[in-house]
Amino acid sequence: MEIYVYGVGCAAGELLDTMRLPQDVRAFVESAPRTAEFLGRPVITPEALAARDYELVLVASRHAEEIAARCAAAGIDAEKLFFLKNSVILSDRNRCYEAAERALGAELMGELRDRCRVIGTLPESGESPLAARDYENDYVRVKTLELLCGRLRGVPGAAAELGVFRGGFARCLNALCPERTLYLFDTFTGFSGEEEARAGAGFAGAHRETGIGRVRALLPHPEKAVFRPGSFPETAAGLEDERFALVSLDVDFEESSLAGLRFFVPRLSPGGALLLHDYNSPALPGVKAALARYEQESGRRLPAVPLCDRNGTLVILGRMN
Repeated sequence: MEIYVYGVGCAAGELLDTMRLPQDVRAFVESAPRTAEFLGRPVITPEALAARDYELVLVASRHAEEIAARCAAAGIDAEKLFFLKNSVILSDRNRCYEAAERALGAELMGELRDRCRVIGTLPESGESPLAARDYENDYVRVKTLELLCGRLRGVPGAAAELGVFRGGFARCLNALCPERTLYLFDTFTGFSGEEEARAGAGFAGAHRETGIGRVRALLPHPEKAVFRPGSFPETAAGLEDERFALVSLDVDFEESSLAGLRFFVPRLSPGGALLLHDYNSPALPGVKAALARYEQESGRRLPAVPLCDRNGTLVILGRMN
């Protein structure tokens, strides 16, 4: 009997780093595999999975409904699917916990089950340029961004993201601010050597699955995007006089976060905002440490509002004149 993980993103990598799985994960499952291997294991389709002797499929992906439908079409037993990310629904979409408890044991299954629910409801589509899929990973964070962009109308400056990964949040920035230049800073190859050593193998491995072409393909207005690949802050050379109305800072670790704060906070337009992701994440304490260091060296406490999103974003506000 075998355990599989559906998904090849950060959640799948973190799962292997943090969970005490009772046996090795045989393979990863992906609806449309981009690669034949992920974290040293094969990547297979749902149809290939259906032909195997699987005991449990841990679904570590935000696209719960899409995956449930694909698995049903492939003939995969719904009672052997254990959804770890229930998106933004209040109810638990898992139908049964018996297979999970048999495979994982009651204690570990309980730990995973507690992670399944996130408060929130999908908004009416209205005139928003975002699709329901954009909200699935972190409703509070994305909906806050949408409302914030409305408030930023008339605030001068570009938009930027430091820590782009696969471009999901960059897509939202680009869609909600189509008139602004969007600077995208990332290595686009994964963490630097020192930071990769600090990250778990799964977390680091997942972050290598990116690339400029992959990100560009997601953007509704790619002509407004300026890609700055490489190590930050060297990649910001030439932008010393630029001003920013909106910045997403999502680099996970202390030194990188501090470098981002040092560059962007002084360049925030009055009334602008910087979203410091993972500020309240217990798994990434370096982000909060970076802000404490920045406030100490700058001699001021930044005006900021914490969010109750998935990983505790802090919204830092640009100083008004």
